[in-house]
Amino acid sequence: MGETKPFTKELTGAELQSKLKSNIHFKSLGGQRSDSLTLTLSDKEWWMNDKIGLFIHWGIYSVIGHGEWAKFNEQIPDDVYRKTAEEWIPKDFSTDAWLETARDLGAKYAVMVTRHHDGFALWDSPASYGSFTSAAIGAHRDYVAEFADSCRRYGLRLGLYYSLMDWRFPGYFDPKGLPENAALMKKQCYGQVEELCSRFRPDILWYDGGWLAHSGSDASAAWFWDPVRLNTIARKYNPKLLINPRSGWEGDFYCDEGSAEIDGNIIPVPWEKNMCICSGKSWGWMADDPVSDFDWLIRMMVNVVCRGGNWLLNIGPDCNGKISPEIRSRIHEIGEWLRISGDSIYGTKAGPFEPVDHIYGSTCRDRTVWLHVLDPAPFRLPPEAENPQNVLPADVLKGNEILSAHLTDGTEVALRKTKGGYRLVLPELPAAPDTIVVLTMKDPVQLLEWGEIHFSGSGKS
Repeated sequence: MGETKPFTKELTGAELQSKLKSNIHFKSLGGQRSDSLTLTLSDKEWWMNDKIGLFIHWGIYSVIGHGEWAKFNEQIPDDVYRKTAEEWIPKDFSTDAWLETARDLGAKYAVMVTRHHDGFALWDSPASYGSFTSAAIGAHRDYVAEFADSCRRYGLRLGLYYSLMDWRFPGYFDPKGLPENAALMKKQCYGQVEELCSRFRPDILWYDGGWLAHSGSDASAAWFWDPVRLNTIARKYNPKLLINPRSGWEGDFYCDEGSAEIDGNIIPVPWEKNMCICSGKSWGWMADDPVSDFDWLIRMMVNVVCRGGNWLLNIGPDCNGKISPEIRSRIHEIGEWLRISGDSIYGTKAGPFEPVDHIYGSTCRDRTVWLHVLDPAPFRLPPEAENPQNVLPADVLKGNEILSAHLTDGTEVALRKTKGGYRLVLPELPAAPDTIVVLTMKDPVQLLEWGEIHFSGSGKS
């Protein structure tokens, strides 16, 4: 892919949007740095190649069905919430069904919520305050152990989500006024993170909830969590563990959360778009939550990958761990698309052409470039009707040449060199969310240089 010259840059959140012309909002910018925790790009390469992951939100909130924030939003008392947990015994549940769904999607890794803000741990956790776990009450099962076994049986990388905060502790809402109670919450956090990493040896540790009192940011709460010490403990059990930035340390990759559409340029750092397959009103199960349109989801995935990101797609199983037929059907459709077109997604790099919003983006590997055409209309104009939307600029190719162009079914695409670059003319085709043109290059593609970039300043939390 060509040599990359190392460099270091520091950009603020505002510069991310203006300099890179992107609407991406990375969470937890400005976290603490640590040379001892920093991984190399080669350490992260497997994750950047995997591209597609399945996110799973499941817990007591799946019984209530009003979203994962139900306990707080509805001010459910601790004793009432615990009673719900004691009565929660999923019927005919197996984590294998989740991993079959992940495999059907084409995911290469899966991330399970092990404990959300409500404090209920889905594994046998001695560090849990008040033994508030699925192993101690209710079904008396260690769901995380079952999930980890299923991941390895199905050949997927294991990701574990963990929320640092716990609503059961008044000290969370007033850590300086109630320091002893806050210290109990922090002690639980350290104990549970070590349990998860020592017992299950995850490939990815996906934090959430680092901010304090529902205000500020994960980075602004780093004084409390001491994230470098926390993640040094986590790394004892897997020195190459990938960690997101939500603990107050800047992390190994950046996160853009939610269903907002992606535009702008390629982001030359490891990053991930995590979003719901349904409406996005809730990450956990809600009855009648509509499943997103297939074409829109494919375009979202393509827009992410063409800007250098991974796509972590969330599902919310019901109280019995069942995934609705509508979700399973949509996942199968996406998986079928990836089984046909995955060569243009997995193991690729973004580029060499910067995306043109709503028109096209590109991915590449060695001497092949895949042009992902989201709107073919500009490419159907007469050859003389050239504009920035239908001419591929030659300057980014650094002297390389396009030798040929064809569709994935082998149909040749008209190609001619112009003053500004290369002009493609597409034939009339059936409507599709992404029309892929395969470009064969004379030489291996040389990409934009990557280096060490730190995004500091404001980022949505």
